[in-house]
Amino acid sequence: MAEAKLKSFISMQQTMRHTDPKSAANVSLKDMANAIRALAMDAVERANSGHPGMPMGMADVATVLFTQYLKFDPKHPNWPDRDRFILSAGHGSMLQYALLYLTGYEDMTLDDLKHFRQWGSKTAGHPEYGHATGIETTTGPLGQGLANAVGMALAERMLAARFGETVDHYTYTIAGDGCLMEGISQEAISLAGHLKLNKLIVLWDDNKISIDGPTSLTVSEDTPMRFKSAGWNVQSIDGHNAEAIGKAIAAAQKSDKPSLIACRTKIGFGAPTKENSEKCHGSPLGKAEIEGARQKLGWAHGDFDIPSAILNAWREAGARGGKTYLEWTKYYNAANVTKREEFERLLRRELPSGWTEALDNFKKKLAEAQPNEATRKSSENTLNILTGVIPELIGGSADLTGSNNTKTSHQSPVSSENYKGSYIYYGVREHAMGAVMNGLALHGGFIPYGGTFLVFTDYCRPAIRLSALMQQRVIYVMTHDSIGLGEDGPTHQPVEHLASLRAIPNLQVFRPADATETLECWALALASQNAPSILSLSRQNLPSLRKEYTKENLCARGGYVLSPSSSGLTRGSRADGDPSVKPKDDVTLIATGSEVMIAIEAQKLLANKGIAARVVSLPCWELFELQPQSYRDEVLGKNTLKVAIEAAGGFGWERYIGTDGIFIGMHSFGASAPAKDLYKHFGITAEDTVKAVMNHPALVAGSGTKHTGKL
Repeated sequence: MAEAKLKSFISMQQTMRHTDPKSAANVSLKDMANAIRALAMDAVERANSGHPGMPMGMADVATVLFTQYLKFDPKHPNWPDRDRFILSAGHGSMLQYALLYLTGYEDMTLDDLKHFRQWGSKTAGHPEYGHATGIETTTGPLGQGLANAVGMALAERMLAARFGETVDHYTYTIAGDGCLMEGISQEAISLAGHLKLNKLIVLWDDNKISIDGPTSLTVSEDTPMRFKSAGWNVQSIDGHNAEAIGKAIAAAQKSDKPSLIACRTKIGFGAPTKENSEKCHGSPLGKAEIEGARQKLGWAHGDFDIPSAILNAWREAGARGGKTYLEWTKYYNAANVTKREEFERLLRRELPSGWTEALDNFKKKLAEAQPNEATRKSSENTLNILTGVIPELIGGSADLTGSNNTKTSHQSPVSSENYKGSYIYYGVREHAMGAVMNGLALHGGFIPYGGTFLVFTDYCRPAIRLSALMQQRVIYVMTHDSIGLGEDGPTHQPVEHLASLRAIPNLQVFRPADATETLECWALALASQNAPSILSLSRQNLPSLRKEYTKENLCARGGYVLSPSSSGLTRGSRADGDPSVKPKDDVTLIATGSEVMIAIEAQKLLANKGIAARVVSLPCWELFELQPQSYRDEVLGKNTLKVAIEAAGGFGWERYIGTDGIFIGMHSFGASAPAKDLYKHFGITAEDTVKAVMNHPALVAGSGTKHTGKL
């Protein structure tokens, strides 16, 4: 009986792969495509801003896809087994907005189209995830959407391997010439071909036009051959021939490889003088051109006027997925209860029960063992616990697995033969890795993390920025985080990277000081459902600084007093001998990561000189800034000399140390030498810190004693 139900369900799924739309009014596909063109022209013209050419050129392709092949249901837009559609060429956003309105998504209205690119509108200049249902990802930076699609297609294959026929859908993306020019595209298509993601179909808008003019100005390679060499199935068609479009999509669905359909189109199709020209790429057509286009297309209707027969035909096409949704729901509800509950937990993005207890037990062991190890190793040890209890954790590295320490004993590699794996060897593809992780997170069902060196966040930065913009729980494990990596030299030693990453809104940048802080930062990254995280980890060994177990996650507030000063050393009590005077610290030493141990050493040296100093560990500025001002004042202290210690550039530290504080760190690029020699050369030592403190005018003036500054 179960087998018969499965066969029936699979047959229904296959039928949904191609349906021939026949509306009551027998509206042609040409009329339906022209509705897209008209809405794109009108919306861009009203906004006096936008890109009408691409929607007009790809209207025929999109019409065939959405009316005959795409599996979706506007009434259930978050249906887990819907096909995913990504507009990688995000500048053509009116194509997507028009499709959402025409097919009947309730939260995309005609009024929304009329307010294209206006304040508060869902119809932003480029599609933005979360603004309206049906928008699967934020696109605009060219090539990112294509790489997101690779992540979504991979997520589909991996979920199908875990949950069977409950998951069986395609990922479609429309990409333009610009998407394929960007370097990220090569990384993405190479990875997709290697993993044989056969449910990925790329529709290339092959119009041979970019903003500067004909692509012949800049491109001469054989693009279809480029995809073939990466292991893709490739077809080339007339992008304005509905029959050819349909046959190509049907063939692509049957391929055992990812598919590229090169759709030869005319940008601005229908525009009388601007068709096939860059003049319709990034600016409104103008009223006269629009009037000419209406005549040429045979569209005798006013602005934003879609005749009821055409709109009804589109709505019928949108409704065709309702039956498939109901059949899928019946099959899903009859599935194994345990698997169904697990599937639903993943879709809710909830972590499994027991993970915090497992982590807490390991935290107790760290307090006992007091390991002396690099935080990249601490991260690996923590991950070994986490990957054992959180099956949706999907790891990876850009060819630095042994250096990033991102693979654990619980993980097997993901491959075209093993989609049940949980570790992705991304190869030297940092650009694609970040964007693929975004696709995995957006699809749902997985929590991705991936590693490289902190200096190479430069390669990942566009994807990191989009992770933050889309509020996705993506975790970037970035090791070798300072000059402490040593001999590889300044090309590999990040100096400005922490400051640049901290400048990205909604990105948590963690720089833990020891094994316990590393564990706590991992816990915070996993608990942050609406923000990505950077884990900035050391290559060199660091001592344990947290000497006792605390159930409380001290890193959760971003910063805390790790080592209070000895009250007997405060100048307040020393000055008048009155025990009722509340002790006051002379100095607050603030540090992150590997430099916290330097602060601890400096605290001891200052104590020997009669200077009271507290040590503040500040592993996450972003979380610290969320705390009440009273807490921040309590941690940093008032009327104390603030000293920041970080083996990176000092940009941004003024918010904590003020204009009169001291920064101990980097003021140039690094150099190639052993780590200890570098720290000494660049003056990032406990002794250098003490010398700077002792010579500081504010401390000398406030102490009543003239310090010599000698160590």
